[in-house]
Amino acid sequence: MSESELQQRAKDAASKAYAPYSQFKVGCALLTKSGNVYTGCNVENASYGLTVCAERNAIANAINEEGKIEIDKIVVYTPTPTPTPPCGACRQVIHEFGDPEIKSFCEGEKSNTHKSNALLPYAFDLNRD
Repeated sequence: MSESELQQRAKDAASKAYAPYSQFKVGCALLTKSGNVYTGCNVENASYGLTVCAERNAIANAINEEGKIEIDKIVVYTPTPTPTPPCGACRQVIHEFGDPEIKSFCEGEKSNTHKSNALLPYAFDLNRD
C-alpha cells in the first residue's frame, strides 16, 4: 500500500474518532509485515484515564484479525498545524510489535518520520540484555 493511501486511511479513521472532551480527533493506519492494513481512532471517556488512543486501537484491530503481528509502518494523522507523534504509552505498545517506521502528519505542510526505537530509545523490553 502506498504512503498516500495509508495517510488517507489514517485521516478517514480520525473522522470517526469519539472526542467530545478534547475535540482532538486522531486517526491511525498501520501496515503489518504480512501486508494487511488496520485503522484505529481515539475513543475518549469522561474518566480520562479510560481514553484509548488511535494507535492502540489500530494495534488491537490488527491483533484481533491476525493474532501475532509485526508492524511494518504506522501513519498517524492529527488535525493540527504541526504533526503530533504518538504518546509515550503508545510508543511502548508499538515497541512490543517491532521497530516500525512511524510517520506523523497533519493539516499543515509538515510531517515527521522516525523509527520506533528513536522515539522510545529505552523502551521496556523483557528480551533486552
